[in-house]
Amino acid sequence: MEYGAGGAGLPESIGGYAVERELGAGGMGVVYLARSRGGRAVAVKVARSELATDPHFRERFRAEVEAARSVGGFHTAPVVDADPAAAAPWLATAYIPGPTLAALIEAEGPMDEARLRQLGAALAEALAAIHGCGLVHRDLKPGNIIMASDGPRVLDFGIARALESTRLTATGVAFGTPGFLAPEQAQGLEVGGAADVFALGAVLVAAAGGAAFGAGTPMGLMYRSVHEAPDLAVVPEGLRPIVASCLTKEPGHRPTPAGLLDLFVPGVAAHPPTVAVLPPPPSYAPSNAPVPWHQAPTALAPASPGTESDICFIAVATDVHLLIDAAGVEIGTVNGDWLFAWSRISRVEYAAEGPKHLRVVVRLHDGTAYPCLIAARRRARLREWLADLPLILEYFS
Repeated sequence: MEYGAGGAGLPESIGGYAVERELGAGGMGVVYLARSRGGRAVAVKVARSELATDPHFRERFRAEVEAARSVGGFHTAPVVDADPAAAAPWLATAYIPGPTLAALIEAEGPMDEARLRQLGAALAEALAAIHGCGLVHRDLKPGNIIMASDGPRVLDFGIARALESTRLTATGVAFGTPGFLAPEQAQGLEVGGAADVFALGAVLVAAAGGAAFGAGTPMGLMYRSVHEAPDLAVVPEGLRPIVASCLTKEPGHRPTPAGLLDLFVPGVAAHPPTVAVLPPPPSYAPSNAPVPWHQAPTALAPASPGTESDICFIAVATDVHLLIDAAGVEIGTVNGDWLFAWSRISRVEYAAEGPKHLRVVVRLHDGTAYPCLIAARRRARLREWLADLPLILEYFS
């Protein structure tokens, strides 16, 4: 049975954890605040029923659990329990109170250079820990960062993957967030830790009050991340070269997380002091102004403007793109973009055409049809598209 947004109500318990209230919901599922038998607060993420029936999603969910467990420490919300094999797979993490970085910026405004340096250093340290476990996060953004009292926590390992592993079929789950996607992600190329560094640069621009690649449609943001220089006008001058290096188009030219630590906090001793002292509250802690609070994990919270759901299908070639999400189907070509809402669509047809081409035809209720032909970079990519498309179309139709 499905609960929460669109469901019948709150479950009494999940995996032995007593449910108190819903924290958020999205395309992948629902997050509840619950209590262990000993009274400890946890956030329990439960997958939606239509995803739970898909074995590829279960494989992905199991990978998320393993990824979050392997990082641990103060960089993430620790996993305390999980059952990927349950009828509705669920994951319980420690409940981390605090606003997301996105909420904090909205409530308090842009950060100054000192606070941006602290944020950059904390995120670089978190990425060093994540990459040290052989993982790539792949979706670092302000909504996935909790500004806890003891420092930022990086959340949502739903699309993290091991550096040495082969691709897990995404089953339509979005592989990142436009505006924070590295060029190699937007183009469907191999993704390594450098993609997270690119996202860190875009996060710092957002924390400074800007948007590295402006606003607009997901495809417009992705196009600009690949082809255009980032807008760093709001970034303090002293930080601009560092942020620019993170947002370099070529992955091999971006700094490493360890290198970023040296840039954000130069001259700090390599080892911590041996005398324990109580640190002052971080400067990014919420002020007395009211801040909209949200607790970990944030991935299933209501989507931010411009993202109807965290489930979508994206295929990109040099001259055409295809986006299928909760809003409908978008086809983009050199001659313009067409967006068709689901209410107008009669059916969507697709088929392989040759070893590397995918033909998609959007047929509307008025009898008109809009075809597009997308070239994959390799045959394996075409097979992935053909595996993901039926699941996405079934989900939204």
